[in-house]
This record gives sequence, C-alpha cells and structure tokens, in this order.
Amino acid sequence: MPFLSMKKIWKYYQLGETRIAALRGVDLDLEEGEFVAVWGPSGCGKSTLCNLMGMIDTPSSGELQFLGREGVSLTDDEKSELRNHSIGFVFQSFNLIPVLSALENVMLPLQIKGTSSTIARKKAEESLEEMDLGEHIHHRPHKLSGGQQQRVAIARALVNDPMIVIADEPTANLDSENARRIIDLMRTMNGRKNTTFVFSTHDRRLLDRVKRQIHLQDGVIVEDRMLADEAS
Repeated sequence: MPFLSMKKIWKYYQLGETRIAALRGVDLDLEEGEFVAVWGPSGCGKSTLCNLMGMIDTPSSGELQFLGREGVSLTDDEKSELRNHSIGFVFQSFNLIPVLSALENVMLPLQIKGTSSTIARKKAEESLEEMDLGEHIHHRPHKLSGGQQQRVAIARALVNDPMIVIADEPTANLDSENARRIIDLMRTMNGRKNTTFVFSTHDRRLLDRVKRQIHLQDGVIVEDRMLADEAS
C-alpha cells in the first residue's frame, strides 16, 4: 500500500476573475524509498504538486491520503504535526534563518518538536557531519556558499528522520557542478536511510540520477516511468 496516494487531484487558483487550473486530475502513488523527479517547464504545476504532497496546500477536489489518513479532512494542527514528524522540506531559496548558525538552523525543527537542547544539538551535529559540513557548523548563512547553504537545508530536512523529503527546485540557484552534487547527495541519503525523496526540476541534465521520472505538462502527468537503477 502506498504511503502517499493522490486520486483525481485538481487544483485551481483565482487570478482576478480568471480561474486557472494548476493541476488537472492527477493520479499518483508513492512508495517508501523512492527517488523521484517531477520535471517539466515553468508553470506546469510542479510546485503545486510538491505543496500538496507536503500538506502545505489543499486540493480543490480529489482524494489525497498520507499514511492512510485523508489529507483534505485534517485540521491545520494535524497537518502541522504530520509535517513536523514525517515530512522534510528543501527549498530553492534555501530558507535559512540569517541570524542563526548552520547548527542552530538544523536544530530548529527539533526544538519546535520540544526535543531537549542537548539531544537537538547532537542530532543536528550528526546531520551536518553527514553533509560534510562539520567545519562550518558555527557559520551563519552569509558565510557559506550556495552549495553549502543547500546542504545545510538538506541536513535540516533530514534531522527529524522524515518518511519523505520534498525538494522544490533545490538546484535552481546553483551552478551545474553544485546542482549535480546536491542531487547525488540526496540520492546517497535515499540509499542509506531509505527516505523517500521527491524533487521538482526543469533541468533535464539531472534526470539521469533518479529512479523515477514524472513528467508534468500543463497540470497533467504526461509520462510516469521507472528507470533502471544504473546510477548507483
């Protein structure tokens, strides 16, 4: 049984007097341990799909289930709890808090959950070490390169041991070398922890590193294919 399932998902946005369909009847199942790219041109619905998967947004119609729970019927507090315990996020703009160090940024999700400072610090240090950032834990974001900031963001997303990490255009602000390094790093974490990763991209050069490609076009999945696991 998939842990995340979407059936006939539509999502509309109102732009003035115009109603725009960002997603048009999407059907999608995700299994534990998948490594998935959602790709397509700008405006095709990638970010909308990621936001729905992460319970940040609500579909206009259709069924969305996470761990057997109907997402549409969850209260805001229940969605927040689900995100805090089971979902990690990585954003293209990094979304690090500028006045906090790398360590403090990664500790934050644990502290929000009520984890003690001692345990939060230990887990955050371990997560940053996994990202090869042990020498930078006390640096604030402005002292880090773009690639390093994104690795801090990945460490923060993984520190709660989520079931799924959703990364919306995580390489958009990186050069090609750093973009490939970030995707390879996420793939390593996927193999090591069996964490499901879903990332959106419009860069076809990154697609050879995934296990499954979902091609979106005008809010519709036009292709969903599994790839031979040759990139290990």
